[in-house]
Amino acid sequence: MREYWQGEYVVVQDPTSAGHVERQLFAIKQDYTIVFVTHTLRQARRLADYVVFLYLGELIEHGPTETIFTEPNDPRTKAYIEGAFG
Repeated sequence: MREYWQGEYVVVQDPTSAGHVERQLFAIKQDYTIVFVTHTLRQARRLADYVVFLYLGELIEHGPTETIFTEPNDPRTKAYIEGAFG
């Protein structure tokens, strides 16, 4: 896991799914805005309150996590969630 701290923001790249790491992230989530950069959808759904989907560097969809995972508007987001891209 790589991380970068700047004021009230923490950027975390590919956080491990180990329980102790996720517990640490949940603990600091109350005090910091955490940006998770990941391709692991299960982890994003577990940890994030808000998600952003990018496709070839273009922002294609964003919103509250559960809304995006249950009712995606963009067909590329839906295909990624359903496993078509990985």
